[in-house]
Amino acid sequence: MRPIKACINLSALTFNLQSIKKIAKNSKVMAVLKANAYGHGLIESVKAIKNVEGIAILTIEEASKIRKAGYKNTILLLEGLFAAEEIYQAEKLNLNITLHNDRQIEFLDNVVLKNPVSVHLKINTGMNRLGFPPDQIDYLIENLNANPNVSDITLMTHFASADEKEGITKQLDCFNRITDNYNLSSSVANSAALYKFPESRLDWVRPGIMLYGASPFEDISAKKLDVKPVMSLVSEIIALQDLKTGQAVGYGNNFIAKKDMRIGIVACGYGDGYPRHAKTGTPILVDQKKTTTIGRVSMDMLYVDLSNNPNADIGSEVEMWGNNIPVDDVAKNSGTVGYELLCNVTASTRVPLEYEDG
Repeated sequence: MRPIKACINLSALTFNLQSIKKIAKNSKVMAVLKANAYGHGLIESVKAIKNVEGIAILTIEEASKIRKAGYKNTILLLEGLFAAEEIYQAEKLNLNITLHNDRQIEFLDNVVLKNPVSVHLKINTGMNRLGFPPDQIDYLIENLNANPNVSDITLMTHFASADEKEGITKQLDCFNRITDNYNLSSSVANSAALYKFPESRLDWVRPGIMLYGASPFEDISAKKLDVKPVMSLVSEIIALQDLKTGQAVGYGNNFIAKKDMRIGIVACGYGDGYPRHAKTGTPILVDQKKTTTIGRVSMDMLYVDLSNNPNADIGSEVEMWGNNIPVDDVAKNSGTVGYELLCNVTASTRVPLEYEDG
């Protein structure tokens, strides 16, 4: 068996939820567990945060698994229903349904439910991805209030630039101009907004990346946010090579040694979820000593500089990211974000997830 694995620290996930609750203060927390809990394992993550007020996912199938695991609180379908027949499953599972287009409104209009459902009406305040235009909201609320299939309404939006200099002011002002006319529950804050903009902490907050111990910001570390990494992607050195000055390693002669050096070959590559575009110099840990990657990442292997680690050998443990190497640092050196790296770990095919509580 290849030595690569992703170690999931469930205690860190629980810690992060409590840290988020302290920031959120009086808001209820809707934990975002889409994409298999950002690669961490859906059901195990649910069990670790079983007392959270709400969980947000994408599909009926995910919701069904969460209910079977014993979770009783709010479950929100973030993209709503994809087909008319799903309304009956949503009713049976007692799900909250996002509404963001006319077709989804029709699903509700054309059925008779025994038990009305809670809906989250999504307003497009400027991200221009999902949601109804602001000038349609009054009409929609009036009709939803008159619909016997609807039990209650929450108003929601999503911020495009909460993690950037632009911030949320324009979008939040748009949202507030609409929602101030109604006494309805509201939900707007993602991880970046709930940390940086107290005014966005309304009835619900929807943290995603912070739950898993990574940062939504380029200039604020996860440590500064007081969250701990939940996933550690680890493997081992499976071969050693001594490069002479001028020799290359890997595809494309991407790295050429400027001096004699010793390198390690690690059993991890882009087929496992490590970013192919990680630059030479990306931080990595070998036997608890920091070093860097060199050369172009292969499908199954990557290469590390062992010049300052003479005791490293075949079998030496390597941490690609985790407690010592922030996933955000790897992402920054790869031209991407930590979200992508966590979600891309190929847990179902190549990288086993191992769970621990401490």
